[in-house]
Amino acid sequence: MARERTYLCIDLKSFYASVECVERGLDPMKAKLVVADPSRTEKTICLAVTPALKALGVKNRCRVFQIPKGIEYITAPPRMALYIDYSARIYSIYLKYAAPEDIHVYSIDEVFIDATAYLPARKMDARQFALTIMADIKDTLGITATCGIGSNLYLAKVALDIISKHSDDFIGILSEDSYRETLWDHRPMTDFWRIGEGTVRRLERLGIQTMGEVAHADERVLYKTFGIDAELLIDHAWGRESTTMADIKNYVPETHSLTSGQVLSCGYGYEKGKIIVREMAESLALDLFDQGMVTSSINLALGYSFHSGKPPVSGSISTGAATCSVKKICDCTELLYDRIMDRAEPIYRLSLCFNNVKQEQFCQYDLFSSPEMQEKERRLQRTVLSIKKKYGKNGIVKCMDLQEGATMMERNRQIGGHRA
Repeated sequence: MARERTYLCIDLKSFYASVECVERGLDPMKAKLVVADPSRTEKTICLAVTPALKALGVKNRCRVFQIPKGIEYITAPPRMALYIDYSARIYSIYLKYAAPEDIHVYSIDEVFIDATAYLPARKMDARQFALTIMADIKDTLGITATCGIGSNLYLAKVALDIISKHSDDFIGILSEDSYRETLWDHRPMTDFWRIGEGTVRRLERLGIQTMGEVAHADERVLYKTFGIDAELLIDHAWGRESTTMADIKNYVPETHSLTSGQVLSCGYGYEKGKIIVREMAESLALDLFDQGMVTSSINLALGYSFHSGKPPVSGSISTGAATCSVKKICDCTELLYDRIMDRAEPIYRLSLCFNNVKQEQFCQYDLFSSPEMQEKERRLQRTVLSIKKKYGKNGIVKCMDLQEGATMMERNRQIGGHRA
């Protein structure tokens, strides 16, 4: 019989805001601080707010103008490179307690740990093990962690998201039995992992408002409504999850893609939008080339103003033979942009995706391309990459990057769309 496993899901409380408090010598649990870029408009999103502000009704991920008037707080501009450094240092703490194969990094501030093999060796129960790790993080870096403990990965995540925040020691523990006893009637359902507003609305149309009601619902109706996703929904309603840490580590996706996106500070018309699209295509194509990968399909999505009532548009185009040629990819992307762009409406959001990305086994040529010219372009791309790696992403730029409306140079100074 398989041994029952014990999983931890550890989250760093208000991570970005806590780092900024630590850097300022403030108590992350008591200081009133938001992480937001003051150089942007008041509509900019607060990347994190401290627990003290949450206690005053400030919502996490709210916009600056939504912070109630009369509350005094500190605004900290985002420093993504600093947060990545803290995250790496915290990961090194996890490595003191578990091997890499038993740790899954879920996000910059959240990890899963399979603690099964470590509890007997340390002569600890799961709560003691979690408290030891959390105390190490607090003592070393001043960051408060919370933890969910469960007999499977799903229960550990739910224990973190729902139970731990109400616990004095910031630890929540769930088994399948306790999950059914305590959370089958819990609302709102959006507190549960993978249950979004859309899923809730579809369930409500079926007269279902709790996880307990999902568990006892007619499975035929659920499969008709949700398709294959109903299987996971039903399992989670019962507190079951078959995926293990080993499954995650051994997973190899059948297909790969490479994606880039950005939200513009104002509406861009056709000509200025074309500059952005070409910048994004060139940058992503260089990343593709640097990884030794090729693509055969490109997808572009454009979003208009929410007030216009015009829905976003998207389209795809084939590159023919799989390629990592910056010129070919940029030309194809520009053709696609011309095809789907509504020239009467300014765009506010763009997303570019290279599909069917795979390892370049050998260089492919077609009847309409010169092998000599292709090899010349590859040498040029290698040179551009070497300069960027040595002198930074803005070590070499094109004239189009200096045009009005171009964003690439600014984005090169950012990490994940925020200040580095």
